[in-house]
Amino acid sequence: MNKRKKIQKAVDFQEYLLRQLRNPRFRKHYDEYGKQLEIAYQILQLRKQKKMSQMELAKRIGTRQSNIARMEAGQQNFTTDTLQKIAGVFNRNIKIEFVK
Repeated sequence: MNKRKKIQKAVDFQEYLLRQLRNPRFRKHYDEYGKQLEIAYQILQLRKQKKMSQMELAKRIGTRQSNIARMEAGQQNFTTDTLQKIAGVFNRNIKIEFVK
């Protein structure tokens, strides 16, 4: 029996998101929870780029690993204080704006 390995193409998140936003039901949910998920994804990407564990990030911002896991899963609201701490760990700034 020949087993073929399936090679999956890497998915560009922004491209995927734009396609999904065409669906009215998806867009409704995205408008409710999307920004939180975008922030969660950014935190995850920053942490992985630095090859940092959830535990290490948690220690550096003064919280528990389980809180980082919830943040990265989009299951926890973020305070500006927490976002500032995370930004500091990665030598980043936060930009928050209200747009029309």
